[in-house]
Amino acid sequence: MAANTQKNNKPGKSGAKEAQPLIIPKNPAEEQRLRLERLMRNPEKPAPIPDRPKEWNPRAPPEFVRDVMGSSAGAGSGEFHVYRHLRRREYQRQDFLDKLSEKQQKDLDYLKKLEENRKAAQERTEKRRKKREKLKQKKLMAKKAKVGDQDKSDTAEKTASSSDEEEEEDEAEKEDDAEAPSFIMGRK
Repeated sequence: MAANTQKNNKPGKSGAKEAQPLIIPKNPAEEQRLRLERLMRNPEKPAPIPDRPKEWNPRAPPEFVRDVMGSSAGAGSGEFHVYRHLRRREYQRQDFLDKLSEKQQKDLDYLKKLEENRKAAQERTEKRRKKREKLKQKKLMAKKAKVGDQDKSDTAEKTASSSDEEEEEDEAEKEDDAEAPSFIMGRK
């Protein structure tokens, strides 16, 4: 009996809930902090995520109106309130339809604007790509022209200086034998 010291003498679970002190939040930030702490006490438990509230829809207009309001004499004083209620409901329905059509128009305008922006971005990208390609071609042509000029000048020099080269080779062989060191030790 001493082992069962819990309420109503029921055997306790090993993971019994601890009594939490009552804390009254003083501002919204503290209230949110308390909610987060309560959620983080048991991270395995899924957090409750409320569903989106349903959008208000007006009641559809009646297909057949039995008691038509008219301006004829004999309408009681209570009929005015019924008429006023029906009129208010119809105005709400008209406002709802106007807002719905306005929202759809804004959505269409937004999608059209997105498409225009995308096309403009593609055109800019294409224009810049063509510009880069032109620059590449110019550089390549300049490089080819430069290499072509060097080849032409090299062939002209080779024919004119073939005899000069033979003399230089003889001198270079002599210099190789008595080559000066590329560095001198002991100097700073």
